Amino acid sequence: MTTPAPPEETVTALARRYRFELDMGTSGSPDWSMVPGVTAFTPKVEQTIQEVKPYETDGWTENVSTMLKWTVELSLVHRAHPETGAFNTAQEALRRASVKFGAGSYVRVRYFDRNGADDAYQGEALVKWEPDGGDADALDTVKVTLTGSGPLAEIENPAANGGAGVQSLKTTGGDK
Repeated sequence: MTTPAPPEETVTALARRYRFELDMGTSGSPDWSMVPGVTAFTPKVEQTIQEVKPYETDGWTENVSTMLKWTVELSLVHRAHPETGAFNTAQEALRRASVKFGAGSYVRVRYFDRNGADDAYQGEALVKWEPDGGDADALDTVKVTLTGSGPLAEIENPAANGGAGVQSLKTTGGDK
């Protein structure tokens, strides 16, 4: 019996490897804008699992995945312009969608590994915007929950191949 070689993957990935973007386009073509101030990011895909109890399994149950649903939970520090005080437009688009009905309540989002790894998704979602509140010395933070409506599609990572599909961090306000 031989001893397996140790894995070559010895560097731990960081949670902040993700970049989260919102489609701000209004003319039908996407206009992706980075959502700044993300302090926590949790994407989830959950299965609906149904139990099958066929006679031929001699008393053992089988399980079948029959549906998938996705969510993304974010914690944000609410960003404002240092001179005008205007809130960040991408964050404001999320907040505004959270208080609408019908087509206006949906946003198109994408997230991907900013280092170009094969980990990138896109979909439409409903927005829940929950300010955290706090004492006088607290930061203005917000919990945002995006509940997918339809598929979470795997996409080509915009940061792959030198990041041609990603606007420069400098043009979108950086990752502050």
